[in-house]
Amino acid sequence: MNYLTANNISKTVGEKLLFQNITFGLEKGQKSALIARNGTGKSTLLNILTGRDTPDSGSVVIRNDITVSYLPQMDNFNENDSVIENLFNEDTPIVQVVKEYETCVTLLEQGLHDRVPQPRMDHAVLEMDRLNAWDYEAKIKEILSRFGIDNIFKNVHELSGGQRKKTALAKTLIADTDLLILDEPTNHLDVEMIEWLEGYLSSANITLLMVTHDRSFLDNVCSDIFELSNGNLYHYKGKYDYYVEKKAERLANESAEYERLRNLYRRELEWVHTSPQARTTKARARINNFEKLQEQMNRKVEAAPEAFKVQSERIGHKILEISHLDFAYPDQTIIKDFSYIFKRGEKCGIVGKNGTGKSTFLKMIMGEVKPDGGKITPGLTIQFGYFSQNDFTYPGNKIVLELVKEHAEVIRMNNGNYISAAQFLNHFGFPFKQQYTYYEDLSGGERRKLHLLITLLKNPNFLILDEPTNDFDIDTLNLLEDFLTNFEGCMIIVSHDRWLMNKLVDHIFVFEGNGNIKDYYGNYTEYRAAKDKAMRLQKRIEKAQREPEARPKPNRPADKNKLTFREKKELEALEAEITALEQEKTQIEAKMSAGEGSAGDFAYWGKRYAEIEPLLNEKSMRWLELSEKV
Repeated sequence: MNYLTANNISKTVGEKLLFQNITFGLEKGQKSALIARNGTGKSTLLNILTGRDTPDSGSVVIRNDITVSYLPQMDNFNENDSVIENLFNEDTPIVQVVKEYETCVTLLEQGLHDRVPQPRMDHAVLEMDRLNAWDYEAKIKEILSRFGIDNIFKNVHELSGGQRKKTALAKTLIADTDLLILDEPTNHLDVEMIEWLEGYLSSANITLLMVTHDRSFLDNVCSDIFELSNGNLYHYKGKYDYYVEKKAERLANESAEYERLRNLYRRELEWVHTSPQARTTKARARINNFEKLQEQMNRKVEAAPEAFKVQSERIGHKILEISHLDFAYPDQTIIKDFSYIFKRGEKCGIVGKNGTGKSTFLKMIMGEVKPDGGKITPGLTIQFGYFSQNDFTYPGNKIVLELVKEHAEVIRMNNGNYISAAQFLNHFGFPFKQQYTYYEDLSGGERRKLHLLITLLKNPNFLILDEPTNDFDIDTLNLLEDFLTNFEGCMIIVSHDRWLMNKLVDHIFVFEGNGNIKDYYGNYTEYRAAKDKAMRLQKRIEKAQREPEARPKPNRPADKNKLTFREKKELEALEAEITALEQEKTQIEAKMSAGEGSAGDFAYWGKRYAEIEPLLNEKSMRWLELSEKV
């Protein structure tokens, strides 16, 4: 069943052609990614598909009986409304009743009982029952909890940029929709939140089209890829590795075809210059074909990037030593008694939830923040290259090339050759024409990329990179990945890009909170698998140690409980069922141990015991899941 069809869509902005006569469709259940370089029209195409922009030509057809939800790069919230008003601004009965129920529960949790008289709460519960809205409310509760949206009465204009993005994403996800269109949904999310969103979208029964530069996220959610390149749209029915392989084949074929056309053009050009004015029909046809050939030669041909390896400064035996480091804010311990000695060529990743002190740790290494205790001692030959998230400003009235030349006119390659600053910029996505753009006219993403390039071209031997991949397109990420893979110095990188971390790092510092930093040897995927295994083991141990009479009772005061009405009833029933099953299991074990009973008794007891064990496991896991919400 076709949900969306785009027919011969074209769009030009100013003098720049974004795409021309592109046609594609989305089938029910299809989950696709749209990738392209920055500035080539990805967001414009999504706006056209959702009716927020109009194409120069062509049409978009969406089935009349489906609903569409769209997460744009910039939200369209009403600044004077609260979070809950913006989240539930759809005028449908189920949305309005959930909004009322959530309002009542939140007011009670805040102790404002006078604003929620018992009849109001009872009516909200009855309406939830009447519309069978409990599953929808549970979905909303989970999403709001995952995104840390707890103050739903706060005005939108008081939110930070990251909070606004999370609120906009939550609003999009809680909508009961058939077709979901997302523009960079992982921006401003930490790794754990990205992984939750990844699992949610993978299992959701929806049709999905999203723009993303997160290659792991793309690979785990989408089954096919659309690529927008040089005004054309290419469709790859496979995961990211398949896309990379088939794109390389396409570029090779296009390069061979371009070389064939160039040779033909050279021969035809020679004929045109040496032949007299065409008077015969045959000669005139040949000239017409030559003019068409000229148009083909003017068409851009994308080339595969070449290897790029810069010579870094020599590094001595002593690299960086961290000894008994301590640091805390008045209300939070960031680092507690941490020591580590870096070795030559070491590449270290850092992961942890937002706010656990990852950026603060980097600033301490760079001397921008003074530790409370301990010391950090760099080697005499160490030359740091530090890429921070926000601390970069350059004169707005200087052009890009001029800013780069202030740091290096030429860059020495690893093979001993030199390239110019202009060639360096061109390799990383600043075409020669754009190099004469003023810094103040660059976009936020382009400014970040320029700051990163200036950091790299200083030839450091110890790179410290704080979220270097934000706002970069996939082509730039691949170039950066190749560069850092070939980098021979030391490196510390903080990133939520799991694909990049898996490719680069030897080990990971895990910021667990409360000042604890764990060193795990392996890449991010290996660390995550080990963590999941440890969590499963811990749950099994806790379950084995739990005795029936010592089973903890969840503390569920009415004004603190975050369970839905239905979940409260389920939790109460589970407690009774688990206790009864465990008592029955104990009785059967006692009877079998006593050795008394007939063969039929033992057969029945064995069969029943085998039934109880998996049933008990299932109900215990569900009890744990619900009790964690309390």
